Amino acid sequence: MRNFITWVKGVLQMFFQRETIKRAVGAEVAISTGMQDAITLWQKMFCNEPPWLDKNTETLGLAAAVASEIARLVTVEFHSEISGSGRRAAFLQESYDFVLSKLREQTEFAVALGGLVFKPYMDGGKIAIDFVHADRFIPTAYNSRGEVTGAVFVERVKKGRAWYTKLERHQLTDAGYTVQNKAFISYQEGELGVPAALTSVDEWADLEESFVLGYQNGETLERPLFVYFKMPFANHIDAESPLGVSVCARAAGLMEQADRQYSRILWEFEGAELAVDASVGALQADGKGMPVGKQRLFRSLNLEKGTTGDLYEVFSPAIRDASLFNGLNQLLRRIEFNCNLSYGTLSDPQNQEKTAEEIRMSKQRSYAAVCNIQKSLQTALEHLVWVLDYYTSLYQLAPDGKYEVTFNWGDGVLTDTGAEYAQMKAMVDANILKPEKLLAWYFGISEEEAKDYIPMQDTLDFGE
Repeated sequence: MRNFITWVKGVLQMFFQRETIKRAVGAEVAISTGMQDAITLWQKMFCNEPPWLDKNTETLGLAAAVASEIARLVTVEFHSEISGSGRRAAFLQESYDFVLSKLREQTEFAVALGGLVFKPYMDGGKIAIDFVHADRFIPTAYNSRGEVTGAVFVERVKKGRAWYTKLERHQLTDAGYTVQNKAFISYQEGELGVPAALTSVDEWADLEESFVLGYQNGETLERPLFVYFKMPFANHIDAESPLGVSVCARAAGLMEQADRQYSRILWEFEGAELAVDASVGALQADGKGMPVGKQRLFRSLNLEKGTTGDLYEVFSPAIRDASLFNGLNQLLRRIEFNCNLSYGTLSDPQNQEKTAEEIRMSKQRSYAAVCNIQKSLQTALEHLVWVLDYYTSLYQLAPDGKYEVTFNWGDGVLTDTGAEYAQMKAMVDANILKPEKLLAWYFGISEEEAKDYIPMQDTLDFGE
């Protein structure tokens, strides 16, 4: 077990101060203390460990639930592929398929923490992609459009009693795209420590300390070789920061109140558990102490025989569940609004009187937010494919060739597919829509292909 290595992906701001990173890599750090604290809070909330938890407060896990639902809506109907003639498109698709297979899961992390980095790198003769979460990524430069152009990526390893940290810096310079790798060793978890050799860790042994990349014609790269997928919401924590904010950022306080209200409900039910209070003399002690919870049906108290002559009293108070649940439901509705979810996603849809217009507006609000995230993700994926293509050319992994990336997001967030099919079917039955239009839409094929689906008969029956 002495050679056992534990890979640690901790929250960076818990380990090192900004000035420590600045001195270590010789670069300004484009992240404020406020953003560091916010990312720490979002991660704790996402991991069901919010700072307000204590012995009297449980959690509903709302941050994780919200992130999961938003990620589902963003990717539920998503399809993308790289097409083109020749080997180039097929080679790019191999690496792209790996990203697509992880996209639902990684989108959830991005939604929860405000952003995510796709970082391709060479692994033998193939291109691998690392998903870097917000807690292992520090921006160092950004352009006038707010796009991150330089960053430091952090990786930590515990080997025996020693902590090894690798800082990998990417930057666009006049000389080219520069990548620097530096290793540090410390015997204290919360310290960066002193410089160490990259060969100290087997996984880093083959890395170069510094190298410069560019085009074969000598021109410099105009874009970074990493991709930052940023949440498309205004950063109200730090308006000058290039980083995105969590979808839960505007609901953190409400989530705390919801957890406390939920804990009150649990206490109400626990405190109102049925019990029978009996006189000390009516029960025999067994030396195991007073029963609790479901075992406390009989409780020994110093009761005296009253006018009724009973030595037992039933404890069965009324539960204030209606008012408590109503209060929780109102908090959940506010959380839905602040997190761009439609009403009824978290709250009880049967508990609220809503007009058809209110329902439509809440769905449109959710739809608009999801569409914005999809646009941001599509931009990131287009950039990612560009990076994959660059590495393919640089290391001559596949012959040159043209390719095209297609994206299909669907619109199931807002559209009731069953209702839309019924409407289109009615139009076909009324001879105001061609059958191939319906089939092309339903199966996602061209109209020419849809014609082959149509039976050879004068009257088409699209009945039930």
